[in-house]
Amino acid sequence: MWWHDKSMSDAEQFFRPEINSLPTYGAGKNSSDPQIIKVASNEMPFPTLAQVQAALAGALGGLNVYPDASAACPIEEIAHFHSVSPQRIAVSNGSVAAIEKILSAVCTQGSEVIMPWRSFEAYPITIQLAGAVAKPVALRADGNNDLRAMLGAITPRTRAVLICTPNNPTSAALTHSEVRDFIARVPGNIPVLLDEAYVDFVEMDDPVRGIELTEQFPNLIDLRTFSKAYSLAGIRCGYMIASEDVIATIRKAATPFEVNALAQVAARSALQSRSEVERRVSIIKRERTNLQNALHALGWEIPTPQGNFVWFNFGVHSSLFAQICLEHGIIVRPFEAEGVRVTIGEPEAQLRLLRALAEFRSRTETD
Repeated sequence: MWWHDKSMSDAEQFFRPEINSLPTYGAGKNSSDPQIIKVASNEMPFPTLAQVQAALAGALGGLNVYPDASAACPIEEIAHFHSVSPQRIAVSNGSVAAIEKILSAVCTQGSEVIMPWRSFEAYPITIQLAGAVAKPVALRADGNNDLRAMLGAITPRTRAVLICTPNNPTSAALTHSEVRDFIARVPGNIPVLLDEAYVDFVEMDDPVRGIELTEQFPNLIDLRTFSKAYSLAGIRCGYMIASEDVIATIRKAATPFEVNALAQVAARSALQSRSEVERRVSIIKRERTNLQNALHALGWEIPTPQGNFVWFNFGVHSSLFAQICLEHGIIVRPFEAEGVRVTIGEPEAQLRLLRALAEFRSRTETD
């Protein structure tokens, strides 16, 4: 049919069917009330690093020219920080863009991508955009990716596997041994994308050492971001570490000038401010421990958190808890009929959370 079909909307006619049925990404809501604290988006409660602010101010006069297409300066800084070759690193407009880029390059129409679920909301969107079919695998009871079940889900149609650790939104983290043994059993022709957006907040025995694993397994791509620990969520910059062959191919598929000039400056400067980043991360870890202790004392059991957020498995009561939190002056992130994710924020946010929990318990116990 070459003429305009008036029975179909423009969107239905213009785009691939899978585009029209894409799920919507649910970003954390903001409030115009300055008294309300947002703990919904896993943002750091600190301002932009001082050295980064100075570097960005110095770069504002040069925005009339394109950024370095190769992003050589931030890549050199990342390589130095991780003690790897620059040829093993590619940068992107956030780690989500990296996942989208990789999947679009490896997936074929109707192929499958295995992913944990519940996990990062962008996964099914990026998979569907790549023309593939998401194959979700339920989490373990402890909130972790069920690697054994994910292995069992691999078929001849599998084109990629996604792992998220610490998992968003449950905050549970896998061990290095678990991930190593898993990748060793994944066929070498299937890339494994290891999403370590929250790696800086991990504090546990045998933590995943993703970069080390990329040296052992050529099919592993380690994903990192500056959005979390580096307080740069608003600048959008992430990176990938993998074998030189894999990175060379990813760079071929990259959008020209994908990482803008300010993002490149910010990323390089943030790595040079690593001591301050580590100080801030230590504060978040301490606040997380304080919150865990308070929750335990009050009889609340949650998965052991390893990200800069905690997870409450409130099921059908999740929306009610989010509303109670708002009444107490904090915005949290509910996942309807599943649970609620709460970012570790300033001490006042933690106090409001505890008050909201007390009221939530009172309301649900009397229902």
